[in-house]
This record gives sequence, C-alpha cells and structure tokens, in this order.
Amino acid sequence: MNAAVDEALRARVKNLEAMPAMPAILAPLLRCLELPPDQIEVEKVTELISCDKSIAAQCLRMANSALFSRRGAIETIRGAVVALGARRLRDILWSSFLIQMAPKAQWPINPMTFWEHSFGVALVSQQLAKKVALPEVEKVYLCGLLHDIGELVNATLLPEEFHNAVEYAVKHSISLYEAEKEILGFTHCDSGKLLGDYWNLSSDIQNVIEFHHTPAEAPPPPALAAAVNLADLLCRLRGMGYGYDELREIEFSEAPAWLLLAKAVPHLEKFDVARFTMELDAEAEEIHELVAAAFQT
Repeated sequence: MNAAVDEALRARVKNLEAMPAMPAILAPLLRCLELPPDQIEVEKVTELISCDKSIAAQCLRMANSALFSRRGAIETIRGAVVALGARRLRDILWSSFLIQMAPKAQWPINPMTFWEHSFGVALVSQQLAKKVALPEVEKVYLCGLLHDIGELVNATLLPEEFHNAVEYAVKHSISLYEAEKEILGFTHCDSGKLLGDYWNLSSDIQNVIEFHHTPAEAPPPPALAAAVNLADLLCRLRGMGYGYDELREIEFSEAPAWLLLAKAVPHLEKFDVARFTMELDAEAEEIHELVAAAFQT
C-alpha cells in the first residue's frame, strides 16, 4: 500500500480508534503462553485468566465442549488451563477477543460463517505449513485467524458501502476482495493492515493481512502470505467461504502462491493436494464444532 492509498484510506476509515483495543490482560497472557512448554507457569496463567470473566468463561466452555470431552466436567480455570494446553489457550484468547469485534448492527455476512472461514483458514494454514515443513507453524495459525479482520473494520465503520460490496460479490459470484476494489476502491487487506498497525501486531503478521490476496507483492520472505493465500482458496472452494459460490477454477500447481511456496519448499512437488483437500472435507465438521463452542453465548 503506497503512501497516497494509505492517506486516502485513513481519511475514509477515520474512526479506526472506535474499533476495540486489545484487552490489557491479553498481551501478558500471550507472553506467558509463548514460553517453552517446560517454562510455562500454570498458576500464573490461571491467575491472569481469572482476572477477565469473559476469557475465563470462554476457557471453561471450550474445555467442556465436545472437542475436548473428558470423563468428568471441568469446573475450575486451572483445570481448563491444564486440559486445553498452551497452544489451544492462545487460540481461545484470540477468539474470545475477536468475537467482541462483530458489528453490533446486522451485517451482510453471517457471523458464524465468517468465523468458520477464519478458523478454517487458520487450521488449514497450519496443517499446510506442517506438511511442507515451513518454519513458525504457530505464527501461520495466527496469520490465518486474523487474515480477514479488515472485513470487520469495513463492516463496522463503513456499513452501507460494505453491504453493497457483499451484494456485488454475491451477484457476480466473485471474491469479496474483488468486489471491495470495485465498490470501495480499497479492500479488507488495506483496512486490516491499518488495524494491525493500531494493535501493534508484528510486521510479518501485518504483511500477511495486507498481502494474503497478493502474496507475490509481500515483502520477503513471502512464504507466510503464500500459505495463507492457498488455505484461503482451499476453504472458499471447499464449502468454508462466505456462504455463496464463486465462479473460479484453480490449478494449484500454477497458482502464484504455489509457485512462491515452491521456492521456499523445494520438495513441494511431492505434496498431494487432492489428498489434502479430502482431509479438509473430513475436518470441516470439527471446525464447525470449534466455532460453535468458541462463540456460543
């Protein structure tokens, strides 16, 4: 995004400060959970989670959901921390915060559909990164989870224009990214980058948010943006998009993101895309259950 586009976008999205700031408890909790497993202090994590009733309730709901079923009900925050583990706790902390960002007024995307897509891209990005041996697998998950946060910005601060963009996308069976360019003159990639900057997210995560539709333009190394781009395409083509069909045919071996990833992963030609998509179909129900458990009220 060049300076002129950035200035014009900031002028349109002038109320960015109206978007939720990160809860004060989130940053220290994430720092605790990013330590090596043998250095994580369960008691400290439990104490921090207990300070936020919303996060504490979310952790208890998830620990007692079908995805993490145990022989007996988990009734304490400490029990939930132990049952869920550090990696899943990080996911829940982010999801607990992000659900608060859903626009209060009715918006043109079903919230459950939006979060199923976001979780789907996060999980598929992570699995893809594992299978092709990309580094920073955990960061790939977070990049996938946050890749479309700009849509929340557009829906909250420009509700009428965003509604028109969604209608245009459905009518013409094109991606929301393409429709936003046509209707708004900018996309959720641009507004998402501004929100990432406002939240002080790391530059590599901001780059994925900004370039997940155009990974060839991402600053080097572009592998993170390429992995999220492919996961996004897979989810949209396998029934975890935004509830409408896109007229799109893709040969993954020729996709720009695939070619970028091939430079970072020399053995990528051995990767079985067909088998991977079949596994994705099998896990779609798990993703649906995860979203239902994470965002039930």
